[in-house]
Order: sequence, then C-alpha cells, then structure tokens
Amino acid sequence: MHQTATSPQVDPTVTAAAPLADVDVCIVGAGPVGATLACRLGRAGLRVAVIDRVGLSPMEHPDVDGRAYALAAGPKLFLEEAGVWDHLPLPSCPIEDILVTDGRPGEPASSLFLEFTREDANQPFGWMVEARSLRVALNATLAATPEVCVLAPAEATVTRQDDGAQIRLTDGRSFHARLVVAADGRRSRLRAEAGIPLTKLPYGQTAIVSAIAHEFPHDNSAIEHFLPAGPFAQLPLPGTQEHPYMSAIVWSDKDGTAERFAALPDDMFARQVEKRMGTGRLGRVQPVGRRWTYPLSAQYAQRYVATRMVLVGDAAHGIHPIAGQGLNLGYRDIIQLSSLLIDAHAKGQDVGAPALLARYQAQCRPANMLMLAATDALDRLFSNNNPILRLARDIGIASVHRMPALRRAFVRHAMGL
Repeated sequence: MHQTATSPQVDPTVTAAAPLADVDVCIVGAGPVGATLACRLGRAGLRVAVIDRVGLSPMEHPDVDGRAYALAAGPKLFLEEAGVWDHLPLPSCPIEDILVTDGRPGEPASSLFLEFTREDANQPFGWMVEARSLRVALNATLAATPEVCVLAPAEATVTRQDDGAQIRLTDGRSFHARLVVAADGRRSRLRAEAGIPLTKLPYGQTAIVSAIAHEFPHDNSAIEHFLPAGPFAQLPLPGTQEHPYMSAIVWSDKDGTAERFAALPDDMFARQVEKRMGTGRLGRVQPVGRRWTYPLSAQYAQRYVATRMVLVGDAAHGIHPIAGQGLNLGYRDIIQLSSLLIDAHAKGQDVGAPALLARYQAQCRPANMLMLAATDALDRLFSNNNPILRLARDIGIASVHRMPALRRAFVRHAMGL
C-alpha cells in the first residue's frame, strides 16, 4: 500500500452532502501544468478531478504584477487544443527576434553576438503571456469543461494500490481514480511520500522577476545578456494605455545581492536595469508593478513514476531559467502524457497501467535531463568573468550566428516542434 497526503484545507464551495464520482485521472496541483492537463483530458472525454490547497479565484491578479511566461510554439498549440488559449483575457506578445550577448554591467555588449531573427522560423519563437492572464483563462476553461471536477481549496489523502487510487477529502467524501498525476510543484509531497529520490543543484543565484516600461518599442524582440553574476533577460510584453512599451525582465544575480537590488527605490532600480541591458535600444526604463525574487537551483527526480502515479512539471524537474524553458518543459511532459492517456482511453485500456507509465517516463525523462544539463552548463560557462572563457564563449556564439542551418535547428528544438 502506498499513501500520500496534501496539506489540510476544506473546500467551502462544496457541501459535504454532494457525492463525488469516480474519475479516470486525479490531478493534484492546479498550477498552469496541472490545470492545462485537466482541460485537455476533459475535452477528450476523460473524467478528471483537480485538487489544490489554494482556491483558484484568489490566484487571479487584477493588476500587472510583473510575472509572465514565455511559451514556446509546441505548448501554445497544446493550450489551443485544451481550449485555454481562446480564453486569454489579455493579448499575448509574439517573440520574433532574440539577441544573445555577453558583457559586464554598465558596459556595451561584446561585438560578438548571436541573433535569431524572423528568417530562422516560419512563426514566432514564442509568445509572452502574463501570469494573471493565463490563470484567468485556465479557471474559465476548467469551469467550462463538464468532465472536470475542481476541488479547491481542498485537502486529500491519497492511497495508491495496484488496482487504482482512493482519494479521501477531509470532509469525509472520497472517490476512486485509475491514475494520480503529481503536479504539486518543486516541493511535491506526493513525490516525497512515494519515496522518489530528488537530486538538487544549487546555483548561489537569485532571480529578480519584474515588468518594466521603456522609452522605445521592443519590436517583439528579446535579449539574453550574459553577465558575470548571472544572465539578464528582457522579454517583450504588450503595452497598456499608461505604458505603451513594456517588457518583462528576469535578472539573475548572486544570492543576497539580488535581494538588495530588488529592494532599491524605483529610480535606482531602473538605472541598474539599464546598466544590464547591454544595449540602449529600449532607452530609459521605469519599473512597473511588483518585484519578485526566486532562489535558483536545478533539481530532478530519479524517476517519474510510481504505482498508479506520474510526476509532471516542477514535481519532476526544475532547471535554471537561463533559456526560459522551465514551464515549457512541464508542458512537454503533459503533451506526451495526454497523448498516451487519450489513446489508451479511446481504446478502452487502463490509463494507469504500468506499461503506459513506463512509456511516459521513457519519452520524457531523457530529453528533460539533456535540457537540464544544457542549461546547467550554460550558466556555469557564462556566469563568470574569466577572460579566457569570455573569449571562447563569445567566439562560440558568434560562430553559431554565422551558421543559419544550426541556428534553425536550435530554434526548432526550443520551440518544441
């Protein structure tokens, strides 16, 4: 017998008298990965329950809060198939140009650079979507999908056995599921209770995530500027009436230093951002909304499956944000998993069968480990001030810039196509 539990909270929106039907799949965690998977499976006719300790409505933020996602082409297509994309209340912004540079704060970027342009792909490299917009869209799609039952805020005890899983809420109600999906984040309790080992790789860096307004238009262009203390990324956002030109930034710096920068007054923070752009093409900048700080580390689960359970998204892996692929990796997990589950359901097969779960792990884990290794190597190569390494990496990125076929291969892989 295998048991796992989420933290206690009772869902005030569901009465104790309301019975709960058995489901094909129970997803624990209603973040972007878990909620999108629920929408996709529900649209395909699978019966799905979604459990989260936090109510979904409080996750919606009415104001710009600085957080946004860079969604690759493959995940965007999946969001369309799940019915989520059409519910976005705010416009997304395409990323059509990416400039990769190297340098030091306050100095112009190296003259050796790598640029991915509109000629390297037949569609945008990705789309920037504000976190609040995606949350609203997910909530609307969940509510509009009859096959999906949302239990949030709620707490459940999960008992997994060879023939299925029993899920019991704190109000006494229970139901049965053929498969449990752990989408409960980096500190996944389901993963821990299943005894799945986790390996962590600390970076000694903290990311500052925020939104900025700027003087000149971004022309749907992004910047990845490598600095000795960590990479600085600028990502294009749609403008507002108050701020017609806006971008998101993800600024990685040393632990302690990043927190001090994040606490600066607006004018001083803006000047520090400008020093890290590597280029003056956006002009003067102005902070907008909150600033968030996140300690950075990579981590990976030794396996993605247990009896009647799979790990997806951050419960399975976490990588450095250096290439903006963290959430996209989670979406790649559920693209693979949903395909397997929908096919098995259509054939009347057991969606929690060990052979199916083994196929999911074989399809996802090796590719995810390669991405983790690549982002880890990039950060260790670029986050230093060694002059020999600086010269070598500048020559390397400039060489890729001069090889169109290699640029397009990189682009296709990053887009998830």
